[in-house]
Amino acid sequence: MKGRENTPAANLPARGVELLLDVELEASLRFGSKEMPLGDVLELGPGDVVQLERHVSDPVDLIVGDKIVARGEVVLVNGNFGLRVTEVAEPKESLESIRCLF
Repeated sequence: MKGRENTPAANLPARGVELLLDVELEASLRFGSKEMPLGDVLELGPGDVVQLERHVSDPVDLIVGDKIVARGEVVLVNGNFGLRVTEVAEPKESLESIRCLF
């Protein structure tokens, strides 16, 4: 609507995002994936190896929700796994990826 550009409601999206910046989201790393028949999954046992469809030198995905927000290489930080970010999704794509979580 014309004439509403300067109302508080018009500024809500930008202010709304600021309110969400401290919300904690679960992030996970995806090293790769593989489609497997259910029978193969049910037969898995200790010592079995599942080969992923990604090379060891390929970047690892940082996932928030169900979207890739960054990629990088695995590092060790004080005995824990970490991610050295080498690529970041476009800001708009990152926002779209977490929108489904709210």
